[in-house]
Amino acid sequence: MTPPDAPHNRWSDLDRPPLNVTALRRGLLRPESLWSELEVVETTGSTNSDLAERARSGDLAEGTVLVAEEQTAGRGRLERSWTAPPRSGLFFSVYLEPGDDVPVERWGWVPLLAGVAAATGLAKSAGVDTALKWPNDLLVTVEGDERKAGGILGEFAGDGIVVGLGINVSLRADELPAPTAGSLALAGAVSTDRETLLRAVLRSLEHWYGEWKGAGGDAAASGLQAAYAAGCATLDRTVRAELPGGNSLVGQAVAIDGDGRLVLSTDDGLQQPVSAGDIVHLRGAAGGLT
Repeated sequence: MTPPDAPHNRWSDLDRPPLNVTALRRGLLRPESLWSELEVVETTGSTNSDLAERARSGDLAEGTVLVAEEQTAGRGRLERSWTAPPRSGLFFSVYLEPGDDVPVERWGWVPLLAGVAAATGLAKSAGVDTALKWPNDLLVTVEGDERKAGGILGEFAGDGIVVGLGINVSLRADELPAPTAGSLALAGAVSTDRETLLRAVLRSLEHWYGEWKGAGGDAAASGLQAAYAAGCATLDRTVRAELPGGNSLVGQAVAIDGDGRLVLSTDDGLQQPVSAGDIVHLRGAAGGLT
């Protein structure tokens, strides 16, 4: 372990080796693949901001992947910050152009699709049961408690959408930013090799994006809606939706509708779809507040 006062360099934590960009490109950038370009940078403010800026300038091909070993101004939903030690996780963004194949009103499914892809890829490569908290959090279980190990942020840019993922891989207990945070390592991952995990998530994302785009963005026909519901830890729980504007709504989460909205059944017998907001899990199979 490196002493706290030791100067930082890319080899300062041997438990966290740098990504091998040559190996990643060799494994992912194939002629028939969705992925067209892959870059790994040592540090940046936000991979989402970087790709969004390039997309707005027209200098970006679909399938571009930007990975950072460290993000100094990573963003989550509602402009929350996201920070982690260098090389302790996967911090990357991708650029997708559903184009004329998918009506724009269905593009809101892309961040949810990324959640399904990440959960599926991590389950296979890390051996960790990863659940989805609507709309865009990745949950793992650490010592019996649900913890947030990752998040997803989508934003329209140029002719497409930039989707960023931040996943805590090797964070130790004393490095967690909050008591509600977790990591794959703390959840008992069988592998924390970031190259293996990144390849698995990107291949899963390619699969789900192809299925969804091939179905014209129809989440039901592509199987995406059912897959999201099956992996969603929010469903069948009493939750509080903290809505834009300061209002809130309490009810049982009963469904994910065709537009990707969370449907709450309230005490007055109404079913209310929620399209945006913070969700607090009040009661459910896992118990506790998350």
